[in-house]
Amino acid sequence: MKNQQRALLAGALLLASCAVLAAPKASGTRKAADERGLPRYGMLVFSDLCINADSGEFGGQRITLQRFNEVDTVLYEYTAGGISWPVVASDVNIDPRGRQMYFTVQPPEEDERTISGKIVDGGKALVLDGGYCGDATLPMRLPLVTDFGRKAGVCRACPPQKEQKNAPAVENGGA
Repeated sequence: MKNQQRALLAGALLLASCAVLAAPKASGTRKAADERGLPRYGMLVFSDLCINADSGEFGGQRITLQRFNEVDTVLYEYTAGGISWPVVASDVNIDPRGRQMYFTVQPPEEDERTISGKIVDGGKALVLDGGYCGDATLPMRLPLVTDFGRKAGVCRACPPQKEQKNAPAVENGGA
């Protein structure tokens, strides 16, 4: 009888310890997902392309990243009334953990520029350095495209510009 009780107790302890070991750690799992960067191989598309409600034209950017064994390549597309031809980037650099990247592009008839950003949300978005709508405090966020058949959404309007401190006030009737 005592041996049966000990066997049941030992079995219950073994079962409980297995359940504890198998249970996911909530904070550790979340942190690991947040720290995840880009996969080492494959193709990813980050885009905030949208359609302007007033004009019906496209707006936004699209960055297509192709990761190969030998080299990483980027195709950069932007809008200026219509979607540009893809610009092949040069000097593509991605940190070893896949959390930051920068590349250089030279669109036709424009100066060469470097675009840089950080991978966030466990690889679900690219946040570009610089600003959205001319405001450096608003990050430009390009979500990872997972549904290539979806229609482009409507572009969101730029928020009103904040008044700068120490800016001269304009009186009514001035100018």
